[in-house]
Amino acid sequence: MKMRSVEIGVSYVIPTERFSRCIAASKKVRWDIESDVIRGRRFDRANKFLPDGLTLAHQLDFLSSDEKVYFSQVQGRTYANMFGLVERFIGAKVLEISRDHWLGDQIALEALVRSCDEELKHQALFRRVEALTSEVMPAGYSFTWDSNEVAAAVLGKSSWAVLALTLLIELFTQSHYRESIREDADLSELFKDVFLFHWKEESQHAILNELEWRRLDSAISAEARDIAVGELIALVGAVDAILWGQTLADCNYFARTCGRDLSPRELHIVEQTVLDAYRLQYIFSGARQPQFASTLASRTTDTQLERIHAALAAIRRQRQQAAH
Repeated sequence: MKMRSVEIGVSYVIPTERFSRCIAASKKVRWDIESDVIRGRRFDRANKFLPDGLTLAHQLDFLSSDEKVYFSQVQGRTYANMFGLVERFIGAKVLEISRDHWLGDQIALEALVRSCDEELKHQALFRRVEALTSEVMPAGYSFTWDSNEVAAAVLGKSSWAVLALTLLIELFTQSHYRESIREDADLSELFKDVFLFHWKEESQHAILNELEWRRLDSAISAEARDIAVGELIALVGAVDAILWGQTLADCNYFARTCGRDLSPRELHIVEQTVLDAYRLQYIFSGARQPQFASTLASRTTDTQLERIHAALAAIRRQRQQAAH
């Protein structure tokens, strides 16, 4: 097998013009939570929050149409909370690495500082979404992950690993909106607008994240990169552990509040479907993005890339074994 080489210590020139374009785009799409996104509206129980392509509701033929709508609303509520969770560590990491530009390229610094400001706004947006969904959905929903505890654990890993995970997240954010949410006429208009405005700013964040990942990668040693690959694998495993826990919480909530008793077989299928949906949403849909795959491949050796692919395959095998 032909081995690829990864260049170590290559000189890196900050692409100021790309940072400048991100600043211009940020200024152009700038929005306000209340006046632009919420606009005095409230959620209702009539419309789905997420499309079937993300929730996999179409696989549950024993659910009625109304139950599938509610199934999407439970997942949609968690979808917003998951973004609020991860944006805590994303914003902190971007603020941390902006230090490298304090006494250097001020255009790059401004772009990263603007990104931090937007990530803080996004966290506030998703807290607002949770407050609005709690007004119309039954009591008993649980999302107990502490954003600060999760962020502290993630930020204990190398910047290389954290930025790799962040790029995966920011790319699937965009693909979900463009390929699924935007085109579904059956979704709540308010929920669609939340992710329309979120997408507008995340488009710049993905560019900035990739630029900074490439910058840090240009100075990393082979040994440090190999350790960072292991940390990335560990972070993906930690994400999967959160998905397992939230799957159980959401399925228990759905079973108690969907309006009828699910049979043990139905509950088991619901649990497997939600876990599949969450892994699709938060891991596999990002890992398969061409931009992520190509950037990761250009930053790793064949052996390191095989380790990452093996870790993803192990997650898929867990699902297959559980199904049997």
